[in-house]
Amino acid sequence: MDLPDQYNVGADLLERNLPDRANKVAIHSANADVTYGDLFKLANGAARRLLDLGVRREERVLICGFDTPGWVASFLGAIRIGAIPVPVNPVLQRTDDYTHFVDDSLARVVIVDAASEEKLKPIAAELLRGDQIEPGDEIEPAPTRKDDMAFWLYSSGSTGKPKAVVHLQHDIPYTCETYAVQVLGITEADTTFSTTGLFHAYGFGNNLTFPYWVGASTVLHAGRHTPQTVLDTIEHHKPTLFFSAPTLYNALLNFEGAKSRDLSSIRHCVAAAEALPAEVWRRWKEAFGLTILDGVGSTEMLHIYCSNRLDEVRPGSSGKPVPGYELKILDEDGTPVKHGEAGDMYVKGDSALALYWAQHEKTKASILGEWFFTGDRYRVDEEGFYWYEGRSDDMIKVSGLWVSPIEIESALLEHPSVAESAVVGVEVDGFTKIKAFVIARPLTETDETLVIELQEHCKTRLQRYQYPHMIEFVTELPKTVTGKIQRYKLREKEAAPV
Repeated sequence: MDLPDQYNVGADLLERNLPDRANKVAIHSANADVTYGDLFKLANGAARRLLDLGVRREERVLICGFDTPGWVASFLGAIRIGAIPVPVNPVLQRTDDYTHFVDDSLARVVIVDAASEEKLKPIAAELLRGDQIEPGDEIEPAPTRKDDMAFWLYSSGSTGKPKAVVHLQHDIPYTCETYAVQVLGITEADTTFSTTGLFHAYGFGNNLTFPYWVGASTVLHAGRHTPQTVLDTIEHHKPTLFFSAPTLYNALLNFEGAKSRDLSSIRHCVAAAEALPAEVWRRWKEAFGLTILDGVGSTEMLHIYCSNRLDEVRPGSSGKPVPGYELKILDEDGTPVKHGEAGDMYVKGDSALALYWAQHEKTKASILGEWFFTGDRYRVDEEGFYWYEGRSDDMIKVSGLWVSPIEIESALLEHPSVAESAVVGVEVDGFTKIKAFVIARPLTETDETLVIELQEHCKTRLQRYQYPHMIEFVTELPKTVTGKIQRYKLREKEAAPV
């Protein structure tokens, strides 16, 4: 990236679209369309309010709310004055859930929407309603440097309290020029729509940084997404780039009447946040004639660094490295694995986090020179495609052999009686056994006969030792807000004393 030493990404993302696109719609939302000119004034209004509240350079500003123009203006306005915006998940239920974010970030101001105000009021030093921010005159951008802190994102990981991932001013342009331009081929003619919220790294790139980098338009939905709202939004706003998580793609396919809906405006579909089963890829292609580009990214790397392309697709795989990123797979001793074998994946690219805030030991364990330890286990086939084998702490070792929960879940999903599944290792009499939690399709008889049928189904598609020894039928699975299955909660449930 050829960026000047003095660089402010909050200013750049808007000013690069002025004056030529000042009257072009930047955001389609339920309340009104917002042009780039309007958004520029709104971001300056947010910057002025923060300055009036005494926010200084590098002080943190927590943002808790659903996706709205006010959210965007608050984020970009904070960076404009050199402050550090810190978006957090707006759907947590209790005030106590947010105490950690406020205490950890030392936030000077908390910006909320109406739905979050009551939860944050008891713990916020200063509360500002994002929907009450007014347009303002231009504020001179802070003379930040390309290697200065720009924003934080929280990463929950598999266990423990969320960790703040510190990103720098130059990280956003790097993801835009690599994945957005070279894989998506995004242009100003596009309209993006992401079912993952702006507080999440995946949704943040999809519906904010990528479109603003090229002067495209976005569609923001202020609330939870359901198959109904997603399909209605696509038909109404006609996005050209659609981003979602595998779980929601599967829910859309299972939604009554979905195949008759008009998705013809979409030219690319993208999946991330968890592995996309090949069966879901095939069903989506059959139903809508659209190819899903599955990829893998992380909060730490800011967006997708390994992806399928339209001209290079392997259903079930994560594709190949995105230009600008390098990958390597090592064994437990740090030695490169033999071709085709699974190991821990490391990634190198200039959008990587600077550090985990106030997490020195975690930072040292995860950032190894130019390389970041992803915590994902992968293998590479002869054609260079990367295949996800599960999280390093999700892998199951049975009789001395590693078993991928993803492979078993994908096989189960191919059975007509299975809607969703999650697989974990559980201890039985001191030995590790494979257990599958299965959500059956409606009107399915969940009895011992189906258990045996599903086990035999897996045996015919996988290695004999990869079938689930136990199957429990459930009505729901624990998931993150982006739809990623939390297998560790299932493991904890099994390990809890009766």
